[in-house]
Amino acid sequence: MTTSMTPSRTTTGSDFAELSRRINGEGLMERRPAYYIARLSVVTLMFLGGWTAFFALGSSWWQMITAAFLAVTFAQVGLVAHDLAHRQVFRTKRPSEVAGRLAGNLGIGMSYGWWMDKHTRHHNNPNHDDLDPDVAPEVLIWATKSALGRRGLKGFITRHQAALFFPLLSLLAADLKVASVKALRNGTVKHRRLESALLILHGVGYLSALLVVLSPVQAIAFLLVHQALFGVYLGMTFAPNHKGMPHPTGDEDYLRKQVLTSRNVRGGWLTDAALGGLNYQIEHHLFPAMPTPNLRKAQPIVRAYCAEVGVAYEQTSLVTSYRQALRYLHQVGAPARAEHTARRARRTG
Repeated sequence: MTTSMTPSRTTTGSDFAELSRRINGEGLMERRPAYYIARLSVVTLMFLGGWTAFFALGSSWWQMITAAFLAVTFAQVGLVAHDLAHRQVFRTKRPSEVAGRLAGNLGIGMSYGWWMDKHTRHHNNPNHDDLDPDVAPEVLIWATKSALGRRGLKGFITRHQAALFFPLLSLLAADLKVASVKALRNGTVKHRRLESALLILHGVGYLSALLVVLSPVQAIAFLLVHQALFGVYLGMTFAPNHKGMPHPTGDEDYLRKQVLTSRNVRGGWLTDAALGGLNYQIEHHLFPAMPTPNLRKAQPIVRAYCAEVGVAYEQTSLVTSYRQALRYLHQVGAPARAEHTARRARRTG
């Protein structure tokens, strides 16, 4: 873990109330319609332009470049869906959900309702071993207690999960689709019929385009390159935010729980654009509805206030954030490696 969960003095609800007062005093919770009109226009043009280039280029191996461009575009659509889910774009629920389903279900093939429920639970209890679905023991293990007893392929992945982290991200896009279908089948998503219809339209349209325009081999290559790079990029936007940060008990006050489990990433406008503003993860977790362009302005206020009340504020470079996450994954896998070595010793002894 990169920092202790214990600040120099105990934070209280009044601490966050004071921080909120300062943030509101600067008008940083106000909507930014001009920004989102520009951003949504750019992302929409990227999406339409990518598919226009795909159809114009036709059956060609140069389509692998189109696949890479659309991978970046799909990730940017996903980041827009994230802002829609937090009502950063629209003030009310209905337009946020309509736009979110169009972006998520129809645009990139991910259930908006499933993801929104999952992401809300993450925001409520970030990095909590039992309550945050983002650290639940699945393919990767984020809590040492979950690393023991895994055998076969799961055990191999756990023992080598730091080295396998980035390669496994290539499967993230497929995992989002599988999880979406499972959620729609078990009835945990509201408006299941609508979301299912939009997912089917996406799947049919996507596969039809590949099979009509490309040769069978090119279609398979396009699908693999596009979905793999989409997953890697999307995963790399979320990986720096909490991985390797402390895991709370759930008893902490709101300010402490959100700040000490999050990590900011330094950078300029290019980092902001590439990570969709998630590089200001601390500010985003404290104020989820704050429009993305206001997060940079809020940062010095939040950082100064954290120093004032004695709460550690973590900020690193992008490379360092990945290094910390990988180091933590390696540490978590240590008991699994020791357990595996002990089993081998018993068999050979």
